[in-house]
Formats: sequence, structure tokens, C-alpha cells
Amino acid sequence: MANRLLSTGFPVSVYNRSREKATKLAGAGAFVASTSREAAARSEIVIAMVADDAASRNIWLGNDGALAGAVPGSLLLESSTLSVGWVKELNRAAAEKHCEFLDAPVTGTKPHAANGELFFMVGGSSAGFSRAREVLSALGREVLHLGPTGSGALIKLINNFVCGVEAAAFAEAMNLVNAGGLDREKCIAILGNSALASPLIKRMLTSMESNDFTPNFPLKLMTKDIGYAIKEAETRGVPLETAVPALEVFRRAIEKGLGEQDFSAVIKAPSKK
Repeated sequence: MANRLLSTGFPVSVYNRSREKATKLAGAGAFVASTSREAAARSEIVIAMVADDAASRNIWLGNDGALAGAVPGSLLLESSTLSVGWVKELNRAAAEKHCEFLDAPVTGTKPHAANGELFFMVGGSSAGFSRAREVLSALGREVLHLGPTGSGALIKLINNFVCGVEAAAFAEAMNLVNAGGLDREKCIAILGNSALASPLIKRMLTSMESNDFTPNFPLKLMTKDIGYAIKEAETRGVPLETAVPALEVFRRAIEKGLGEQDFSAVIKAPSKK
């Protein structure tokens, strides 16, 4: 995302908790900050993209956090996949600093980010959305305002839990193919050209066929997102009856050491045995 902004002419300050990941952007013209506070202090628009609630809390709050450095009137965007509760808490903290806050999670992976083809789902005020449109349009093929704060975070969790259920179901399907003694390659040809062959399933099939599970979206993050979705649904009295067993499948994959691989690696761990 930072490289994409630099390539389209935006001045960019970057901070990463693993400094070496940020340092390589210096050659592309980015200022490498020592803290998220320093990066925010140099910016009119602050965008965060991290793994989970704990990481988000770490880079926004505290003496060295982005909120401590944010200038009043700044536009703050949280593009991570987070719980709705934390997003609303962060919105309140931003308001206390007299800053505009948007939750703006995305769909898409590394190639989409590099090419400016992310899909932004935005929650927050209409005024904030209007301010953010230019920079988000440089990063995404589509930028959609969903409604008030938390709207973007909620639809992102809904999107990801459905993806997780689909991936877990397909992993179990392939386990049944193997247990049934069917010709694996012929079954893959059938399933890959049937009604269930969504982009997600096709991606899983590609990973299977090449035995390449290099992470574009790590399995451990899909597991986290399914868990967040289940907890959020519980607060609203909505049981996610397909998400619960899917979460079990993903947790089992993590127990088998697959958490750092792409989420499609769940195909390797559907069985309880």
C-alpha cells in the first residue's frame, strides 16, 4: 500500500514495528519514522494496516502511538480487520483528539495492494469519507461508504467468515475425495469447473496443484477473523452455526503448524486424526 501511494505521487511517512520492513521503502522516497507517533505527526492522513486488535491498540495508543502524534483535524483510517468493539473505542479516542476517524478495511491481497485494486469498505461520517476518497481511490479499484462507524469493520468480518466457511468445507470435501478412493485429479477437474468454483476455491486449487502455500493471506489471520465474527454475532443474538465448526477446522490447522502459511493450507488439515 505504501509503495502504491509513493508511485502515485503522495508524500509518505512509514512506520513498522519491524523496522527493516519499513526501511526498504526509503529507497522509493518514503520517510521512515521511528515510532507511529512520529509518522502521524508528519501526516494529514494516517492509515494503519496491522494484524489484529492487539496490534492496532499498540500502534495507536500510548506515548509513542499514532494518536499522540496526530495533529487535530487529521484524518485517521484503520484498514485492518478488527473487532467492531475496538473500532468504536478507537473512534471515540480519535474524537477526543479532534480527529476524523474512518474504519476502512479492504478485500484483496498483496497483488491487489501493489496494483491499486483493493476494495475499501468504509464506515464513518460522509464528510470523512469525502476527504478520504482521493487517497483511497489511489489504493483501490472501488471505495464504498457503508454507513456509520463500525459498518466497514462488520461487513469485513461477515465477508471473511463466509470465506473461512467455504475454505473449511472444501478442505473437508477433499478429505472425503481421498477417503473415498476417488481419482484426485479427475475430481479436482470436476470441482474446479462446477458451480462451487469461486475465486477462493480456484485459489485453493492452484495452491494444491503447485504445492505452494506462500502466504498472501495467512491462515492464522483467517482464524482470527472467523473468531471475531462469531463473537460479534453473539453480541447481536445471531448464532453463526456454520462458522463455529469452520473455526475448529482452522484451529486444527494451526495446531498442525500451518498458521504462517496461506489460508488455503487449511486443505492439508481437515481431519481430526
